[in-house]
Amino acid sequence: MLVLGLIAAALAAALHIVIFYMESIAWEGALARKTFGGTPDEARPHAFYAFNQGFYNLFLAVETIVGIVLIAAGSRGIGAALVLAGTGSMLAAALVLLLASRAHRAAALKQGALPLIAVLATTAGLLL
Repeated sequence: MLVLGLIAAALAAALHIVIFYMESIAWEGALARKTFGGTPDEARPHAFYAFNQGFYNLFLAVETIVGIVLIAAGSRGIGAALVLAGTGSMLAAALVLLLASRAHRAAALKQGALPLIAVLATTAGLLL
């Protein structure tokens, strides 16, 4: 079960790295506009906020990846704490989006599915 949790955590981290890229590097680009909607001209006034938010996503991904590496290296307690903090924060952010905006429910479910699996499977794997 722990392996499943770590795979889901790694995939969630990868997704958050892609989100970082779209928000902080390619905010006005085609992929970000397809994902978030609007035109580059409409996105431009929000670029600073997206840039900042993208780094939040990157830091959650890095925290999760460091946790996975530590578990693989034998530091199970510290690694699990980092994995669960990173994926738990991802899940919490998805829940906020889910509850705050009906228009973004599909995005929230996509954003939260892998972290949910990671949290549940990692916790189960640690307890069993």
